[in-house]
Amino acid sequence: MVNTAQLHHNNKRRHHKKNNNTTTMPSIQQFLLGLLLSSLTATTTVSSFHLPSTASFQIRTRHHANPKSSSPRSTSSSLQMGLGEMEVLEYDVAIIGGGPAGCTCALYTSRADLKTIILDKNPASGALAITSHIANYPGVDRTMSGTELLDQMREQAIQYGTRYEKAQVFMIDVKEEETGDSTYTKCVYTPDYTIKARSLVLATGAMGRVGKPFPGEKELLGMGVSYCATCDGAFYRDSEVAVYGASTEAIEEAMFLTKFASTVHWVVPTDIERELQGGMDVEKNKIMDHDEAMQLMSCPNVKLWTKTKLVEVIGDFNGVTGVRVNHRGSDDDEVIPVEGAFIYGNGGGSKPITDFCQSKVELDEAGGVIVDESMMTSVSGVYAVGDIRNTDYKQVVVAASDGCIAAMAVEKFLNNRKMVKVDWIHR
Repeated sequence: MVNTAQLHHNNKRRHHKKNNNTTTMPSIQQFLLGLLLSSLTATTTVSSFHLPSTASFQIRTRHHANPKSSSPRSTSSSLQMGLGEMEVLEYDVAIIGGGPAGCTCALYTSRADLKTIILDKNPASGALAITSHIANYPGVDRTMSGTELLDQMREQAIQYGTRYEKAQVFMIDVKEEETGDSTYTKCVYTPDYTIKARSLVLATGAMGRVGKPFPGEKELLGMGVSYCATCDGAFYRDSEVAVYGASTEAIEEAMFLTKFASTVHWVVPTDIERELQGGMDVEKNKIMDHDEAMQLMSCPNVKLWTKTKLVEVIGDFNGVTGVRVNHRGSDDDEVIPVEGAFIYGNGGGSKPITDFCQSKVELDEAGGVIVDESMMTSVSGVYAVGDIRNTDYKQVVVAASDGCIAAMAVEKFLNNRKMVKVDWIHR
């Protein structure tokens, strides 16, 4: 289900940035919004996107020749409804997520001559992208950063024919009765275009929020509430933001925000200064890097709120306006005026990102996508790879392995093979 509150984006801070690789204007959202509001309840969140002011659009279909298809496709079709236009692209394989699982899958499907597209929210986000050094990936120098490794994975897939697009996915259809197309039975919806595909791979990772949300957190998610500073930090240039949590993740994200925000309010529920001096553990089941914490506290645009609990995220239809906090021992709450609230307390940042799926595939009790040994989900032709499966083995090499397995399974599925075709030939 879709949280329609997230469709109302903060126009001041989160204008949608047009991808340079596309030639059409993002204007179908108003049309889709009407459909969503009439058929869905606001119970689950989706990643936010900016709605344009116009509701008019044109659909343009770009058909990619598929020599294996049993029926020919027309070269183009369009539905004119106004000045804007919405492009529809057709692929054999659509992959949502550009991490190691998604890029590996794309590498193999492209090498198998399957037209493949990766839709990635942000190449700078994700568990691998924010990893400072890679020390346990076979054959990789330990000085290589996660970003460098991911860049190489992405470029390798592109060299073999994968199309890579930076795009925000907000909804999917996974069955023929939903898409009305017996060949392209999967649809992926973004603000810029719709992707029609013969198969779909979910590879969005697990950096969502877990634990009971604070008042206002769920309602303002995507309107100032975020769990990924590397994804959204640039939107808060010269603004004040709050970061809640004392884990290493919170510290690294707060440090990243210091590059953009005028003031980063670091709110921690513990006496962190005392704990840093005494070497005590900070937040159960979390490991805090003391040196990074000291470095963050030394930044001139960081204000530390120690022994302070987050009570509520405050905002209106324009987005977050502040956070309500309570200092230990105080009877009265205090409001910190901010435009962004980055929450990492109570285990934030490890929930599988599946909100855009809208219950189209089966999930386990912890929110991970359920798959079989070939990485196929409960829906035929839809696969899930990497941390979105909620696996305990959250490692780059495991995610890459998932992508390889899914790619071979996709090739078998699309070509109606009885056996998996192994990619041994180097070309």
